Amino acid sequence: MNPIDTLFQRLRSEKRKAFIPFIPAGDPDLDTTGALIHELIRRGADLIEIGLPYSDPIADGAVIQASYSRALKGRIRVDDVFAEIGRFSKALRSPLVAMASYSLVHHRGLDTFVEQAISAGFSGAIVPDLPVEEAGALARIAAERDFKLIQLVTPTTPRDRARQIARQSTGFLYCVSVAGITGERAELPPQLLDQLRWLRTQTDLPLCVGFGISKPEHVAMLRDHVDGIIVGSALVRRLEQAGTRPIAEIITEIGGLARSLAWALESRQ
Repeated sequence: MNPIDTLFQRLRSEKRKAFIPFIPAGDPDLDTTGALIHELIRRGADLIEIGLPYSDPIADGAVIQASYSRALKGRIRVDDVFAEIGRFSKALRSPLVAMASYSLVHHRGLDTFVEQAISAGFSGAIVPDLPVEEAGALARIAAERDFKLIQLVTPTTPRDRARQIARQSTGFLYCVSVAGITGERAELPPQLLDQLRWLRTQTDLPLCVGFGISKPEHVAMLRDHVDGIIVGSALVRRLEQAGTRPIAEIITEIGGLARSLAWALESRQ
């Protein structure tokens, strides 16, 4: 069984929700990425999304775009990421998911990308710029190898299309909390809960919410309505200081923020 399925089965039996941090690979270097993965798992991460740096991200806000730019400036490439993650992934207790632009997937070839990702220790991928209408080929290849292709539903997705996305998604359904790009928000829209209630009637997949989640209050709002929360920009912002502060100090700070969010998710369960 795929480790993502195993994870959500276990969490449901324990009446727990998944804490899913996102970090970009290679910012400021791959050694830091590896150290962050271990720190996040130690601080409560159930699953980790790893962003593969790309020069023209589709849905990423300024914080993550800048992080990718720093990684690319350091000449980080997908092969480097797969090689580094592959060195230690088998020893991790939490699954990894790649966040990748379809250009990166297509450039390698669908079969090759999936095989390389699996060999590196990834259990699935999110390809945010691949429309559901064009995802059939990659979905078939992924299904043949029990590699999860996690797809996104946004607040503006028409309901007929949302049903189609939910049918094709595997692993979990990525529910985007707000229209627009990633980034920290002061508040999440109250209509998000209505969308989550409706999605719950349409699929048995775990529902995980991302975009804009940055503080325990957001987690408290969502925890009774979701199977997991995804946090990216709030963590990644700390990497901007890597040039002026000791990296070990930054990793500890990111770990502390992650722990506060994971704790909020566990509270009052």
